[in-house]
Amino acid sequence: MTETLSFAAESPLADDLALLFQRHTADMHADTPPESIHMMPRETLVSPQIDFFVLRRAGAPVGMAALKRLDLRHGEIKSMHILAEARGGGLSRLMLDRLIDHARRVGLTRLSLETGAQPGFAAARGLYARGGFVECPPFGAYRPDPNSVFMTRTL
Repeated sequence: MTETLSFAAESPLADDLALLFQRHTADMHADTPPESIHMMPRETLVSPQIDFFVLRRAGAPVGMAALKRLDLRHGEIKSMHILAEARGGGLSRLMLDRLIDHARRVGLTRLSLETGAQPGFAAARGLYARGGFVECPPFGAYRPDPNSVFMTRTL
């Protein structure tokens, strides 16, 4: 039997996303100093510059991601998160591939991101590297930070 997966644009304010945001926030605060946390509050993800997506398995939310337009050609991946109990089955890669496809469809030619430098973010950095991202200097409003790794790729 094939499991039902969907990845679609939704409101970040949907009631059934509370657990995703709670877990994402807890993960960010687990080993990152507050001044180095760059996640956006849930309410600020509601913006014309941001496309917010939810990955659902059999209707239940198991992942989320946001794509922020920095300009007409450059976007930033924000708030990518898969629930811990749903990890290990390729869902992160599926979500990343879908974000890249979406970015191309909306005319972006470059995607960048900021992730943690701590050991807890090694899997995320590996996922992005396998997805074609390479380390780069800070972009946009970011400044150098020993707790951050900046990555980018051309689409």
